[in-house]
Amino acid sequence: MRSRAILQRFKFRAFSISCFHEKWYRSFSVAKESQSREVLICNHLLNRRLDEAREIFNQVPSPHVSLYTKMITGYTRNNRLVDALDMFDEMPVRDVVSWNSMISGCVECGDIDTAVRLFDEMPERSVVSWTAMVTGCFKSGKVDQAERLFSQMPVKDTTAWNTMVHGYLQFGKVDDALKLFKQMPRKNVISWTTMICGLDQNERSGEALDLFKNMLRCCIKSTSRTFTCVITACANAPAFHMGIQVHGFIIKSGFFYEEYVSASLITFYANCQRTDDSRKVFDEKIREQVAVWTALLSGYSLNKKHEDALSVFSGMFKNSILPNQSTFASGLNSCSALGTLDWGKEMHGVAVKLGLGADAFVGNSLAVMYSDCGNVNDAVSVFTEISKKNIVSWNSIIVGCAQHGRGKWAFVIFGQMIRLNKDPDEITFTGLLSACSHCGFLQKGRKLFYYMSSGLNYIDRKIQHYTCMVDILGRSGKLKEAEELIESMVVKPNELVWLALLSACRMHSDVDRGEKAAAAIFNMELNSSAAYILLSNIYASAGRWSNVSKLRVKMKQKGIMKKPGSSWVVLRGKKHEFFSGDQPHCVRIYEKLEFLKEKLKGLGYVTDYRSALHDVDNEQKEEMLWYHSERLAIAFGLINTVEGSTITVMKNLRVCEDCHSVVKLISRVVGREIVLRDSSRFHHFEDGTCSCGDYW
Repeated sequence: MRSRAILQRFKFRAFSISCFHEKWYRSFSVAKESQSREVLICNHLLNRRLDEAREIFNQVPSPHVSLYTKMITGYTRNNRLVDALDMFDEMPVRDVVSWNSMISGCVECGDIDTAVRLFDEMPERSVVSWTAMVTGCFKSGKVDQAERLFSQMPVKDTTAWNTMVHGYLQFGKVDDALKLFKQMPRKNVISWTTMICGLDQNERSGEALDLFKNMLRCCIKSTSRTFTCVITACANAPAFHMGIQVHGFIIKSGFFYEEYVSASLITFYANCQRTDDSRKVFDEKIREQVAVWTALLSGYSLNKKHEDALSVFSGMFKNSILPNQSTFASGLNSCSALGTLDWGKEMHGVAVKLGLGADAFVGNSLAVMYSDCGNVNDAVSVFTEISKKNIVSWNSIIVGCAQHGRGKWAFVIFGQMIRLNKDPDEITFTGLLSACSHCGFLQKGRKLFYYMSSGLNYIDRKIQHYTCMVDILGRSGKLKEAEELIESMVVKPNELVWLALLSACRMHSDVDRGEKAAAAIFNMELNSSAAYILLSNIYASAGRWSNVSKLRVKMKQKGIMKKPGSSWVVLRGKKHEFFSGDQPHCVRIYEKLEFLKEKLKGLGYVTDYRSALHDVDNEQKEEMLWYHSERLAIAFGLINTVEGSTITVMKNLRVCEDCHSVVKLISRVVGREIVLRDSSRFHHFEDGTCSCGDYW
């Protein structure tokens, strides 16, 4: 009987243990499965597969608060605020972290009103909640509200202080930022770095470097971000010797191989016009980072070594480095400066393949490149393809149209801009006034000049607007009105304003007013070669050679040199430059010029001797004019390009009247379009006519 009882008890215990193990195993399996799902959800969120993450999340029986919070953060980081808010509303229980995540998400997505509502509803606030709201206020431009919130914060940690300092610096309130920085009870390396970077970005680079020295005295250890900001400040100051010292410090600290530190060093040496040192830094670096390549390319472009810049761009592809928006901007800038359309088109193709063709940053650079290389039609096409046009997009195409004498196009685009409620700025009006100047739109120019300072979009008239208006009036022969405008200016007229009047006096042979304009420039003691040359040309056109001689003696005494006229053609990425007066070294160029001369004489061409501003006989004048740089460049282009293709020539000075007539006739003889960019605008010559309508 007793043995049976013992056996029964043993069986019961065995059954209990079995049940416990089964329950424990089931719980362990559920926990393991839950953990596995959470890992999958986090992996999907990390790779922006939000819908997949949500699908797995829905399979979790009772998601904990932190998993809800991770989903909310994933949605807001991908700008899916509505989904995040829906999930937040579904939460059965919320902790302070989930509230903070939702408020920060609203701030990131730009919905400050919802962030304020949630902040007011919060049952319990932490310092993170307050800091998120301060960030939101700065992001929406509400500086006063940010200040009020900061003053009301019951507890402020170092992050809160850093946020406030950063906000002040963003809005240019540098003195307020410095005052707050000094009041900080505890500063970390982020505090110092924020202040150094902010001072530099607000054009107070010297103070930024002084602050870095104070930071070192306080024994604060620098980060890679600190060194990036400091070396950038050295570039902007510029402080070459300190930059070299910081370079050494970077190497000792072990940050030399950090991508953005190396890129900043390359930019620093380039800003100090030491591109060889930039190249040395580049060659010491592992070349796998796009920022380093872009820094070198930009450095060459900055120092006008455009062929080297394009060589770097080519090298990127050989090393399998994909360019970014900044790379394209610098590369296309070099294409614009050289006038190499072929390279520009290649870059355009690469941008399209990388999905950047409609990007505003790249699109703006492409529009400028096409315009600067003489192809305004493609510039307009690129502009229309930009998905999110900004003010730079509109300004780039308006200025481009103006340069090519497409005044009507510029005003049509301006009309579209206004209809889309895009506010024009001072550059917009400069472009439109320039279009009026190049196209002879006198009345439009007058109305626009009045409208910009009295219309809905009030813009202060700047010196460049007055310069354009003086040019409009001067070209139209309204020299007295142009002079009166200068005398009534609310800002002091500078050299450019008087040069615009002086140029108009040369155009209309007004010697007296020209002398007055030149005197105003001479009184500024700027040693302007342009003023001397223009006045000399006015005297020469009037046959006053004694005055011309006196001016040349004066220029020699003051060491003022006339800029030699030059023109160039870019073929297959190589620049071929010619100077006025050069005798052709290539026999084929000489033969082509002689051939063209005979053809032009057959069409009735007669030399305009007024364009030869030297007191010599007509035969010598004809010889001097025939070897002007643009004619040499055109002849070179004709013998080195495919029959029927467009020839694009760049010139550093204004094209003279005789050359303008000659190029019109050449375009008719050879049956090809010739695009000539001079110092003021583009001329498109085709079948004996010019796009400027002989008004330039």
